[in-house]
Amino acid sequence: MASKTTNQSNEVHIAVRNLRKSYDGVEVLRGIELDIYRGKINIIIGGSGAGKSVFSRQLIRLEQPDSGQILVDGIDIVPLSEWQLIPIRRKFGMVFQFGALFDSMTVYENVAFPLHEHTRMSRKEIHERVMDRLAALNVAHAASKLPAEISGGMQKRVAIARALVLEPEILIYDEPTSGLDPITSRMVDDLIAETAERFGVTSVVITHDMASVFRIGHWVSMLHKGRIEESTTPDRLRSTSNPIVSQFLKASGILD
Repeated sequence: MASKTTNQSNEVHIAVRNLRKSYDGVEVLRGIELDIYRGKINIIIGGSGAGKSVFSRQLIRLEQPDSGQILVDGIDIVPLSEWQLIPIRRKFGMVFQFGALFDSMTVYENVAFPLHEHTRMSRKEIHERVMDRLAALNVAHAASKLPAEISGGMQKRVAIARALVLEPEILIYDEPTSGLDPITSRMVDDLIAETAERFGVTSVVITHDMASVFRIGHWVSMLHKGRIEESTTPDRLRSTSNPIVSQFLKASGILD
């Protein structure tokens, strides 16, 4: 499992500056300022309606922010055209809340799908890449099975294998433990940590699961009403003086 370290001297992989996004005149993201650190597990927490999902869509430019900057390796991706975004998006992998696997495809076909769609690799090269990722995540034995034939935990592994198959630098996890029992949630947390350590990816985990924060997080940022209230290490978060963050931690059962 990845070891916890502070990020004071670590390299910023993504820098978000004064990011704003509105829908029908309602401002959802209200000037977000956030650093995401290279090779670390960066966790973004917040309650329902805080803007977490909206933020994740801006981060990978599935939507166009109204204003602000998203600097990926120093390049502002906000003003880029769809054509210019192609090489930038290749840096990102996305693990959706419920896996988003194709029900009619086998595990192997699900993981191979991005390679068929986005590369000119040969069938042999695709086979080697897919089986390598499945083996790394301990699901190679399920390659010929359909998603419905494997457990929820294994489906998470397959989803991560698919996200890794294009060799991204950044993995974004959308509520990865939502709806899971505590044992499976801990297994998914361990999987995120193992993936970060083995593949050296920058991890962005969007969640409301405070147990995950203290189990695997290197850096945690709280999003509240479209703004970052606090960004620090998990250990320092416990002693926060911010009343909004304290209230959230108390409601989560973290603080007395």
